[in-house]
Amino acid sequence: MTLADREEISRALAEDQSLRSIARLLGRSPATVSREISRNGGYDQYRAAFADEQAWDRARRPKRCKLATNPRLRRAVAGKLRLNWSPEQIAGWLKRTYPEYESNQVSHETIYRSLFVQARGVLKKELLRHLRSKRTIRRSRQASLHQDRRGQIVDPVSIRERPAAVEDRAVPGHWEGDLLSGSKNSYIATLVERHTRYVMLAKVANKDTQTIVSALIKQAKMLPTELYKSLTWDRGKELADHRRLTVSDQYRCLLLRSAKSVATRFQ
Repeated sequence: MTLADREEISRALAEDQSLRSIARLLGRSPATVSREISRNGGYDQYRAAFADEQAWDRARRPKRCKLATNPRLRRAVAGKLRLNWSPEQIAGWLKRTYPEYESNQVSHETIYRSLFVQARGVLKKELLRHLRSKRTIRRSRQASLHQDRRGQIVDPVSIRERPAAVEDRAVPGHWEGDLLSGSKNSYIATLVERHTRYVMLAKVANKDTQTIVSALIKQAKMLPTELYKSLTWDRGKELADHRRLTVSDQYRCLLLRSAKSVATRFQ
């Protein structure tokens, strides 16, 4: 909200207008207006200038965590950690003990971050030994759920073995490919010739390796053999069936590139 919006709210509250009428006046959701009023003094104490100042303070980054700004809360958390309480237990205890005072509550993730990120200087490093896991770092649960599952490429050949003619783009017939993903599970395999920059597109039904490799073989057969000598691809699961390309007379080699550059050579 802008300062002008907050001034409209302040005047409307002084005129004892309803929440929904204020929301209509501003073109905002009643829930948005309700949150704005409740976090800035309520119906009786709302002031536009103060609310705007508080909003800018809340938006300032980086923000200090609650344990850094609340010494009493920090001491309570440290005391429970010394009793070998877990951060989850501490967060639950604070919520039950101070149900109406959010300032005296803290999430277990904030406690973990305060312990593991020592640059914050909030909780002493010595408290780490009271954690049950005894870990020295904490990883995001989402990071573990979405970790790389591409698998291994069978019979890889390093991209460093790619001929010099491919590197300097002097000879036509060497391609680079990639798989593009769109909305509603739509996929397009792209092929770009390194020398001429000629582009071929192949729409595929899905990204499983059988479908992708079949589409690549079909595209290769559309060109003379001398114009399809090698293909460079990233190290994706869609090329797990790359060995099947060896049965195609059109291909001589398939090169895969990635952070760990690998390749598969054709007979």
